[in-house]
This record gives sequence, structure tokens and C-alpha cells, in this order.
Amino acid sequence: MTALSVAAAMIAAQWHKEIIMGTWDIGPFENDMAADFADALDEAAEDERETLVRTTLIRTIQTRDYLESPEGAEAVAAAALIAAQCPGGEPVSTSYGPDQALPIFGIDLRSLAVEALDRVVAEESELADLWDETADGPKWRQAISRIRAVLAPEPEPQEDPLFDL
Repeated sequence: MTALSVAAAMIAAQWHKEIIMGTWDIGPFENDMAADFADALDEAAEDERETLVRTTLIRTIQTRDYLESPEGAEAVAAAALIAAQCPGGEPVSTSYGPDQALPIFGIDLRSLAVEALDRVVAEESELADLWDETADGPKWRQAISRIRAVLAPEPEPQEDPLFDL
């Protein structure tokens, strides 16, 4: 295989990925569905934004059949917004994320976000299937794992016992 044909194959694979997934990177807002979700948040009344995030997560969790890619991408974006408000969370600084101020999300949304992320990476998820077909699939799963770790951090081991036996 010549260098030209390898380059052409790589361009075709990237083009296929973008056409099929509407995705240009592994970030939670680096796809058309999440960008549309951010637009919906911006267009929603300020007091309706948390409800929109909550509804997105619950819809994902309650999907018992095959989870379609748009719903999965929206759930990842919603979880990233919640994680951004947690200690150690990464701010959503992409131009494809919401522009309008978001409310301080209730702590109860963290567990919903974890459940939704678990559903997105499980079997019967189109988004996971699509990512697993690409070379960036492992990086995408690592990004999801980082968001999940912020939402549900492992407790630190206690060095001093609470009492002596």
C-alpha cells in the first residue's frame, strides 16, 4: 500500500466517522447531537434548564431497548455539565457547549448522571457501538470514565482508625 493510498484511506475513515456520527472529537460536546442539546439549553428558560438536564438523564436510564446515538450523546453532555460543577470537574469550555448560565445542579443529579453514563457505555447502545468501531473508541471510553470518576469519586482510605480495637 502506498503512502497516498494510506492517506486516502485515513481521510475516508475520518469522513465516514464524521458523516455517520456527526462527531469531530471525543469530548462530550464534540458532536452534533450534544451541540444541539446545548442549543436547547440556551433556548430554555433559566428555571427550566435543570429540568431539561434531569429529563435527559432519566430518559436515558429508562430506555430498556437499544439506546439510540442521539440520546446517548445528549446524556454524556448532560453528565459533563453536572461533572463540571463537581470538585475536580473539567469546565465545559468548548464553543459547542451552552453559552447561557446554568443553575447549580442538585447533588441528586450526580447519581442520575452516573446511571446514564453506565447505560451509554453498556451493551445495546448505538453510541458505544459506533465508537467501538473506531480507533478512538478506547479514548472515548476513557473520557467517559473520567467524567464518571468526578461524579462518583472513590472514597479516600482513612489512615487513622475511628476507634481502637
